[in-house]
Amino acid sequence: MYRGSRPRILPVFITIVVVVIVIAVAVTLVRSMLQGGTPNDNQQSDQAQKQTLQMAAVSQDATRSVRWTVRGPIVADEKFKSYQIVITPTARTYTVYNGYLDKVESQKTYDNNATAYEQFTYALDKANIGVVRGKEDDSDIRGVCATNGIVYKFETVNGATADHTVWGSTCKDSPGTLGADPLKIHALFVNQIPEFKSSFNNIY
Repeated sequence: MYRGSRPRILPVFITIVVVVIVIAVAVTLVRSMLQGGTPNDNQQSDQAQKQTLQMAAVSQDATRSVRWTVRGPIVADEKFKSYQIVITPTARTYTVYNGYLDKVESQKTYDNNATAYEQFTYALDKANIGVVRGKEDDSDIRGVCATNGIVYKFETVNGATADHTVWGSTCKDSPGTLGADPLKIHALFVNQIPEFKSSFNNIY
């Protein structure tokens, strides 16, 4: 018996729907790849980045240390100042540099112990040192706060090699990758140096 053309319409309709779905899925995958992954992937990546920095900061291994570097505005080499505080399980060192080639102007070293180091690193953790703004590998501070401002750089060090670096500044247009309040971190470091004296006129 003749039933008309309806049986041929259904397969065509199903084929069209399948093609549309395949195209939609393909477009979604391409967009995801171009945007560097799904939002959930990015969140997981940020969380992993935070945990890695946090774990390095509070590690109590004898080869570990944390380093805080502060520099002023970009001026003439003769007037350029910077200083660094390094805390290890056995020592605390405060070094003042002159010029861009880091000529040592003065240096003071104090003893430290494992318990004091543990308290200090966990204080850093409580101050959110593990929070990263943006991507940690954005660590280029050349030219930041060139005319008026202070730049802070925090590093975790394994042996003689820095394995994590984040930075912040007092300049609103250059917040940096340090998610923690740089002034709180700064205070923790300078409080480790009994005779700390700032090399800058405007320093917190």
